[in-house]
Amino acid sequence: MNILQTYQTFYFVGIGGIGMSALARYFNASGKKVLGYDKTNTKLTQNLMKEGIDIVFEDHIDERITSLQKEDTLVIYTPAIKVLSILDYFNENQFEVLKRAKVLGLITENTDCIAIAGTHGKTTTSTLVAHLCKEANLPFSCFLGGISENFKSNFLYNGSTYSVVEADEYDRSFLNLSPDWAVVTSIDADHLDIYGDKSHIEEGFREFAALVPQDQQLFVRKGIDIGRPHRTYAVNEPADYYSDNLRMDHDKIYFDFHTPTETIKDFIWEIPGIHNVENATVALAILRNLGADFDTLKKAIANFKGIKRRYTKHIYQNGKIYIDDYAHHPTEINAVMGSIKTFYPDKKLLVAFQPHLFSRTRDFADGFAESLSKADELILLDIYPARELQENFEGITSNWLLEKVTLEKKEVSNLSDAFEKIKEKDFDILLTVGAGNIDTLYDPICEWISEL
Repeated sequence: MNILQTYQTFYFVGIGGIGMSALARYFNASGKKVLGYDKTNTKLTQNLMKEGIDIVFEDHIDERITSLQKEDTLVIYTPAIKVLSILDYFNENQFEVLKRAKVLGLITENTDCIAIAGTHGKTTTSTLVAHLCKEANLPFSCFLGGISENFKSNFLYNGSTYSVVEADEYDRSFLNLSPDWAVVTSIDADHLDIYGDKSHIEEGFREFAALVPQDQQLFVRKGIDIGRPHRTYAVNEPADYYSDNLRMDHDKIYFDFHTPTETIKDFIWEIPGIHNVENATVALAILRNLGADFDTLKKAIANFKGIKRRYTKHIYQNGKIYIDDYAHHPTEINAVMGSIKTFYPDKKLLVAFQPHLFSRTRDFADGFAESLSKADELILLDIYPARELQENFEGITSNWLLEKVTLEKKEVSNLSDAFEKIKEKDFDILLTVGAGNIDTLYDPICEWISEL
């Protein structure tokens, strides 16, 4: 018997994380008692509380915790949290304490698991696969790393034959999964605080790929050496599955899709960037292998609205454009800014960027500087520390990073002053970008620009 069936109460340590919240929603929808802790009250935690989940924001052992029985309670934690009194209490009192990825693996082990991995692209691809499954009315559940604009959540239950999961490489979490189908979108260097160097992260992805039982159910972007037989996908070059003949018409992209035996013309796609056509290509490949027909897939691709904070775009009657994105790695920032420059080559671009983690800022400083120098003007926010402490990264600051940026118009700001600084700037397009709490600027900016 799956051990999850023995518990009626689930306590989440770090419940506000995007992956953790999807699991919390799963157990809450299953009729279990769900409660938890997070350091920061966000839109996501507020929505969880509206759904009936009890959340505290102070690291304090109160009656809600001491009243829990270890025989009835499973504690789930994210490895991003290193030191916490609440977590110490559960360990000292011999509660069952499991990592998020282990629990996700247990939930999906009796499903046909479709796991999407990659240092970039996994959130868009997994959300798109889930959307296509829903439009094809397949019996599936999904656990995503972003909020789908189509079903307004990072979790959806439509049956239990298939599960669609975002396979997170952080802390080698994806090795806890049992994928029947898998995608590897990219294996660029990232999370070097965990892996040490690029060769070790590549090794981690090869270990993940080795978990897939059948070669024909492993899909890898062409050009990646994954160390075993697999199917390839690509854009603008032949592969087992590929898209080509890309055309732009206003904000829409048209492309043709090729399988080993078929060519289907004129898919319509509204998510900008060639990298996103790649994501659509592999999602179509998987769904075609699951038996979905092309009429359904064409309609589903055309009505995919994307993910919150993945190139969320607003065009205002006053001519201003506002784009908000989660990008927090130089490769991702290049993709976002490349799309903006492609669609709007002559418009003045103001970027407000919040670096995420001292370690990532240190490891990719030159890449960040090169990416950010493509803006016309830059407001660089203080580094969002997440799980890290400034004292462990002496000298790694936004001022240090700003010196590497070659722009003339550039400055550092804290988050609380950033909105007022933005209001003083002259721009055609505003891009707010980063994975920390820069998203708190989103609503005020939308309201302000709409009233200009």
